[in-house]
Amino acid sequence: MSGELFDMTAIAASGVTETSPAGAAVLRREKVMRQTQAAEDAVLAPEKPGAWSASVRAAFAVRIARLNGNDALAEHYADRITDDTASPLADPANDGSAQGLAAVVAFMDKVAAHTREVRAEDIDALKSAGIADADIVRLAELNAFLAYQIRLIAGLKLMQGAK
Repeated sequence: MSGELFDMTAIAASGVTETSPAGAAVLRREKVMRQTQAAEDAVLAPEKPGAWSASVRAAFAVRIARLNGNDALAEHYADRITDDTASPLADPANDGSAQGLAAVVAFMDKVAAHTREVRAEDIDALKSAGIADADIVRLAELNAFLAYQIRLIAGLKLMQGAK
């Protein structure tokens, strides 16, 4: 049962194993780790995805991970992109114009990399681009979860003495 725990995204991406220095801490926080995985599943593949398919969400997750320098997490989410039209969104060099998502990509990048600079005008830009309120919330949820997950991975790596 604990082997399954160590296969969960955040734990696997951090390199923590059952026998590693941080392994005992993960076991003590098993409930939190399982809830983290459940949150990932809910955000990346929700029952009601709105405008953002699971593949688009995975592409944005790759993009966010790359913008935050987490290659292992980016690689994990890249495996979840099943739609070739979503793949270009994973590349931080792509501005989303070709997909008709320039405003969305600009928002996602700003939230992921320059969070303190996000303003009401950024939400207004999404609304002006025709993005529904519920879909704006979905974008924010995805970005918020990735921010948490990236920090969790960094913390687990620090507990192991990794840089």
